[in-house]
Amino acid sequence: MTTVLKAIIVLLLIGIVVSLFSGLAFLFKDTGTGSSKRTLYALGVRITLAVLLVLVVAYGLYTGELTMQAPWTGGAA
Repeated sequence: MTTVLKAIIVLLLIGIVVSLFSGLAFLFKDTGTGSSKRTLYALGVRITLAVLLVLVVAYGLYTGELTMQAPWTGGAA
C-alpha cells in the first residue's frame, strides 16, 4: 500500500506541474482577449491538486504508511 500512496503523490505532483505550465501557456496565448478564463481554470485545477496532495500526505502520515526520515527528526540512521 505504501507504493500505491507514493505513486499517487508523484502523480499529483506531476499534475500540479502540468497545470502550472498550462496556465502559463494560457496566460501568454490569451493576452489580448479579456474574455478567456482558461488561466483561472488552470489555477483552480492546481489548487485542487495541491489540496489533494496535502490530504494524501496527511493520510499517509496519520496511518503510518509514510514516515518522517528527515535528519532533524533524529530517526534517520
